[in-house]
Amino acid sequence: MTKPIVLSLGELLWDLLPQGKRVGGAPANFAYHAQCNGAESYVISAVGEDSLGNELVEEVEKAGIKHVIQRNAWPTSTVDVSLRNGIPEYTIVRNIAWDHIVYTRELVDLVSKADAICFGTLSLRSQETHDTVLELLKHAKPNAMKFFDINIRSDHYSKDLIDALLKEATVFKLNDSELLLLRDMFNIRETSDNEACKWFQARYGLDYVILTGGSTFSAIFTKNGESSTYPTPHVEVNDTVGAGDSFSGTFTARILAGDSLKDAHRAAINTAAYVCTQAGAWPEYPSEIPDYLSKAGL
Repeated sequence: MTKPIVLSLGELLWDLLPQGKRVGGAPANFAYHAQCNGAESYVISAVGEDSLGNELVEEVEKAGIKHVIQRNAWPTSTVDVSLRNGIPEYTIVRNIAWDHIVYTRELVDLVSKADAICFGTLSLRSQETHDTVLELLKHAKPNAMKFFDINIRSDHYSKDLIDALLKEATVFKLNDSELLLLRDMFNIRETSDNEACKWFQARYGLDYVILTGGSTFSAIFTKNGESSTYPTPHVEVNDTVGAGDSFSGTFTARILAGDSLKDAHRAAINTAAYVCTQAGAWPEYPSEIPDYLSKAGL
């Protein structure tokens, strides 16, 4: 069976955690976990012409992820990550390599073959990468999954940017705190979170809206009225870095492989729970991810 082709567009960086540096960036995390769940993954990003950039490319290749990683004169991105009770807080600098991803024919050819494309707000904060990503999305196959994982960080977003990306997306993923921010931003008057998600679904014609609530729940709504909601299983948390991205990558790979909504959702939850028990966003997978939901009687 041919593997689905999954692309991630955007940031590739070093998370500088208290225990040392680990490869990260939401789109790259997405690609890693999609790869671990059966997809043929590609990272599209940029790193500097420096030793940190060399190491990032090596890590991507070691993980078995294909890539088009441009090299430029800007520094390779590093993000200071502090942990409070296992929850990460990020310090992100500007004017680094992935702020300057260049539009090329090679990227157009790759995007035109993709079954799924992941993107977020952070890497589109700069005009150059913003223009490149939006232009590339025009070349996606008509039936390609375009996964907008909003991943709001600090002040690296705007209403205009979010609106533009929602117009391109077929899947929209956000967490409960992001939904609270967007309620005010878009003047959404629906009372429940479920109805607010359905507001986005109707306004932008989305196939899926995914809402995560950290340690409490996750819910997925589809355009045909099907939905899936599960409580989050409790695990011993090492850190939560990359847990949301692992959910996204797993869900995408499983849906593309033909799993039902419920099965893909359960796989995504179990992967995210496993990632929370490990250090960093790219842990090595065991022979089988534990079924934390079944252990919790769910």
